Amino acid sequence: MNSWIWIFLLSVVTFIVIKAYRIRHHFEKWGIPQYPDLPFLGFMASNFFPRLHLHNVVRDMYNWNREAKYIGCHMFTSPQLMLRDLDLIKAVTVKNFDHFSDHKTFVDESMDPLFAGSLAMLNGDKWCEVRNVLNPAFTLSKMRVMFGLMSNCAENFVDKFLVLYSNCDEVEIMEPINRYTNDVIASCAFGFDIDSLGNPDNEFYIRGRSLMSSLKYLKVFKILFIRACPRISQILKLKIISEQDNDFFVNVIRSGIETRREQGITRPDMLQLMMDVEPSLNLLEMTAQAFVFFLAGIESTAVQMCVIAHELAANPDVQKKLHDEIDTVLRECDNKPTYEAMNNMVYLDAIFTESLRMHSASFMNRMCTKEFELPPAVPDAKLYIVQPGEERLISMPGIHYDPDYYENSERFDPDRHTGKRAAQGDATNLGFRLGPRMCIGNRFAVLETKVMFAHLLSKCRLQPCKKTCIPLKYDPGSLAVVPKGGFWLKVLPRN
Repeated sequence: MNSWIWIFLLSVVTFIVIKAYRIRHHFEKWGIPQYPDLPFLGFMASNFFPRLHLHNVVRDMYNWNREAKYIGCHMFTSPQLMLRDLDLIKAVTVKNFDHFSDHKTFVDESMDPLFAGSLAMLNGDKWCEVRNVLNPAFTLSKMRVMFGLMSNCAENFVDKFLVLYSNCDEVEIMEPINRYTNDVIASCAFGFDIDSLGNPDNEFYIRGRSLMSSLKYLKVFKILFIRACPRISQILKLKIISEQDNDFFVNVIRSGIETRREQGITRPDMLQLMMDVEPSLNLLEMTAQAFVFFLAGIESTAVQMCVIAHELAANPDVQKKLHDEIDTVLRECDNKPTYEAMNNMVYLDAIFTESLRMHSASFMNRMCTKEFELPPAVPDAKLYIVQPGEERLISMPGIHYDPDYYENSERFDPDRHTGKRAAQGDATNLGFRLGPRMCIGNRFAVLETKVMFAHLLSKCRLQPCKKTCIPLKYDPGSLAVVPKGGFWLKVLPRN
């Protein structure tokens, strides 16, 4: 082998060893317990060598030292602290938000303008500016208006879904539910009426599938490599979003704006809102926000809907109680769902919250922007001064499964989110994150889900089939909380 290759490999190994030593020494001198993760890869090793899903990894990390307020770990070459103490979590995400207002950015704007320009990737004043522009799109009054668009999509979806799958012994529900969320986002964000079950090859859905393939193993590896080695990724010109997908969304927004202006069309959707605040956002910025809304609204919400469907099939007593609520509420509005009727389905709200507790994202992170003092991690440790640029992690499943906050946490129990048994506080309910940087589309996701299940369960029952994975075991090769092989259920019509 060429001597230069040996020199390069030796240099890489030396760099990893030195960096790993410095990270470990960094925590040791402060008396911070150090989680025994792998050099360089850290706790993200599970994504490179899929054995255990990241959801399970960060849950194990949270439980590794239950006496510590926080523990040390690392992600690639970056030392991290995982917070365990609820008061510290509130301090970082809410009370002292001005010290932890940013996310670590790893995407080059020149390479991935849509991804880099999306709200989740923005920091500082630009994040505040765009967040303030988008906030009005998700108010209660806007949700009331968008309800009509969602309900039309749901009614059309359920009618076709039952024709295709009713009385089938085995149905993989992820694919059809993805088509429903595709139609809702196309209507509520872009202003297009699309029937993805009736027209399965429409370009909106095809582009969505292309983007969602980023959650497959090879694309996950690519995303993690870009995060770990941003400079090398720039040299190699690695992109998360392909040129074709980028051009498609830019052209969709451009043509949508031109058509509305030429024909004097207005619609109660996200595109109209952004048009109304011009020139606050230029074309690329508008496209970036619509794009990330598309990305999050299709896959993330569809996964949560599938999780809910799975839990309803696995827990027939919960499904029976929900059927009773849906029947009662719809009877009061003559079987014509209204926005007020959706708000009256409080048990369906509780089911959504419980599914998000048990099957949440893996972790949330915040990057320090100003020095901040943390108390000692353990009684004999030192105070720790967080420096700008350092990241703090919060294990969402760790909190959600902690028996100190949720009794019988392995059990799917929506009643824990109703009445006096509701969750003890915001810091124990992290499904939509916490603080000013929490998910901006949480109301939209909840309403979209409730509308679909109100229509679907008024006409059918869900049961496990031979392929149903009970309990749910996540595919370690995916970033999403999905089982290997998909969500398989049996769909039966209701009398």
